[in-house]
Amino acid sequence: MKSTKSFILGIILGLIGIILFSSKAVMVKLAYQYHVDAVSVLMFRMLFSFPFYLVIAILYRNKNNGVELVRKDYIWLVFFGIVGYYLSSYFDFVGLIYIKASLERIILFIYPTIVILFNKLFLKQSVSKDQVFAIILTYVGIVIAFGHEVTISGHEAYLGGFFILLCAITYAAYLSGSGWLIPKFGVIKFTAYVMVVSCLCVFIHYGITNKIDIFNYPREVYVLGFLIAIFATVIPSFLVSWSIELISSSNFAVIAAVGPISTIILAAIFLNEQLTLLQLLGAFAVIIGISLVSLKKIK
Repeated sequence: MKSTKSFILGIILGLIGIILFSSKAVMVKLAYQYHVDAVSVLMFRMLFSFPFYLVIAILYRNKNNGVELVRKDYIWLVFFGIVGYYLSSYFDFVGLIYIKASLERIILFIYPTIVILFNKLFLKQSVSKDQVFAIILTYVGIVIAFGHEVTISGHEAYLGGFFILLCAITYAAYLSGSGWLIPKFGVIKFTAYVMVVSCLCVFIHYGITNKIDIFNYPREVYVLGFLIAIFATVIPSFLVSWSIELISSSNFAVIAAVGPISTIILAAIFLNEQLTLLQLLGAFAVIIGISLVSLKKIK
């Protein structure tokens, strides 16, 4: 009975975390209505997130999961912090300038297939026929959804799609490459450390490229930055970690299919975004493809 309750709790926590994560793109698009650039919005996200992750990093600094950490481990941690959260987030925020929030989530959702391809190329892991079919279905869905967007929004959609694809690739590289490092640090400590690294990268980026006084933005930008940091970054990151601990990463990967759906709904409510029937069919193909990949992992 207890295990069943824990599993149900894990699913509920995972669903809440996924929905909160999916709200990020919508809030970023709302912030862009106040004529701010991607680096500024990203900076406020990290600025309000930074104290939470810094405190956690300090509290967990002496917890090493019984493994002695060496200098090389920290070097790799810094690398993954730069690639997985700084570059990936930057590409995501830039891409959102040019395409719909709902389409962003659909494209970004392909990262599990990229992880499989990375594992095949660099770790020599086999790819089953079912996974090949799922990957093909996923990318057919992307072509359908994205191709129709180009006819609606013009060639700027190509630029937005390119940046979101870079986001998916860098995040997949982070997931594929950091798997061996996370057990050494522990999930919470590793997440806090890489987030501190990414925050510092964003602060440096902002300081070099942006000449706007940090106190000279519209009030709404600060509010949205805070909401993105707390409700679309900090809280869901821990909800997802807790969910994975309760139901396993494979089961979590299945319910993650809710992400694109919730983004489509939120974008329709708050941004008046509408996907065409053809784009919805493409989104459905992507969700089915990724779900098949995830179910294969469970088996």
